Amino acid sequence: MTDSPPIKPSQSSPAGKSMGPIRSVLRTIRLTIKSGLPKTLFGRALMIIVMPLILLQIVSAWVFYDRHWDTVTWRLSASVAGDIANTIEQLRRTPDARDEIFHSVRQNMELDITLLQGEILPNQETEISSQLDRLLAQAMNERVQRPFIIDSSSFRKQLILQIQLKDAVLKVVVPGSRLFSSTTYIFILWMVGTSLVLFAVASIFMRNQVRPIRRLARAVESFGKGREPEQDFKAEGALEVRQAANAFNLMSERIRRQIRQRTDMLSGVSHDLRTPLTRMKLQLAMLGDSPETQELSVNVSEMEKMIQDYLTFARGEGGEKSIECDLSEVVKDLAATWQASGIALDCHSEGKIVTWLKPNAFRRCIDNLIANASRYGSQVWLQAGKRGNAIEILVDDNGPGIPEEEREDAFRPFYRLDRSRNPSTGGTGLGLSISRDVARTHGGEILLETSPHGGLRARVRLPI
Repeated sequence: MTDSPPIKPSQSSPAGKSMGPIRSVLRTIRLTIKSGLPKTLFGRALMIIVMPLILLQIVSAWVFYDRHWDTVTWRLSASVAGDIANTIEQLRRTPDARDEIFHSVRQNMELDITLLQGEILPNQETEISSQLDRLLAQAMNERVQRPFIIDSSSFRKQLILQIQLKDAVLKVVVPGSRLFSSTTYIFILWMVGTSLVLFAVASIFMRNQVRPIRRLARAVESFGKGREPEQDFKAEGALEVRQAANAFNLMSERIRRQIRQRTDMLSGVSHDLRTPLTRMKLQLAMLGDSPETQELSVNVSEMEKMIQDYLTFARGEGGEKSIECDLSEVVKDLAATWQASGIALDCHSEGKIVTWLKPNAFRRCIDNLIANASRYGSQVWLQAGKRGNAIEILVDDNGPGIPEEEREDAFRPFYRLDRSRNPSTGGTGLGLSISRDVARTHGGEILLETSPHGGLRARVRLPI
């Protein structure tokens, strides 16, 4: 008899199908829990401190309820049952002294006793509705050993016991103070009070620890958007936070120093290059108007424009300070300038958009995008507005567009779709590079997409 090969479970087995809904439910639960967790460092750190505290309080309350409450309640119930048993015994021995016994019980035991002659308890079991009823019934069975009924409907004020005697029913009204310990309230108040105090101390401590991290985050965000950090920003807080702050200060200072050095160097290069170009233009002007001098003048002008574009790209407008201004006004002014030059441009701005900008640098960013759109399309559309937590500027055209596989390459310096390298048709290949550099200096980004008008769409996103 040969062994059959083991059957491998298929992916479509019933077990696999049944696990699908389970995984979906678990994933939903996990996402729900994750979405409910605090998002900030302060909230998460406070949760780490508070959650063990809450668990500790729950365990403490459970131990108290399971041990202390049971013990105290049993002792109080046994005391009441013992007093009742003692009273019944005294009535049995000295029935003639009933009034004196009842008076003594009221004075010394705080029990209100009434004897109902000729009454008989109904033949029914005592309904146990609480732990107190259970413990009191257990004590009555051990100490009194007679049929009884417990009425605890108004327990907070009093509890009524009815005990069957030989020819009567003994009604006992027990005040709540004899069966309920005040230590319960004291324990609860102590537990809640200590929890609130510990929570307040933890909140103050964590807030002081998180404050330097928040300041560091604001400083990094401001620097990333091209703004200067707070003037009084300094390293403080825990050791790790101070190390991060010091590293940020060194990094930001090194970047600013490099920008200053590059700007100073390029200013000198600009002067050195423009001086001979100016001499060449003067010499050409003195030679008179001829086909040869006109061609040379065009070449000199193109060289001057190329040098200006190169220097602008390399300088990156690093010396300009960010100011709070209305972006919609910047866009409208720029659109009016292009419309005055004869470009078919449709501009739309969604109200007032106040943000921090380097106005000149940002104007150059949008200007390059419009120039690129007008070069390849007959109609340009310019839009500006808020989208969620960001500002969007859209520049559309109806030109041929850029293939999707070349859109990222279009941002490379000196990259041109026109392989002829003719400045009159393809520019210098720096327009989109300068625009992206300016957008990223403001903490934003530029994306190239297919325009609904059939051409290219340049989407500029800036954080608010």
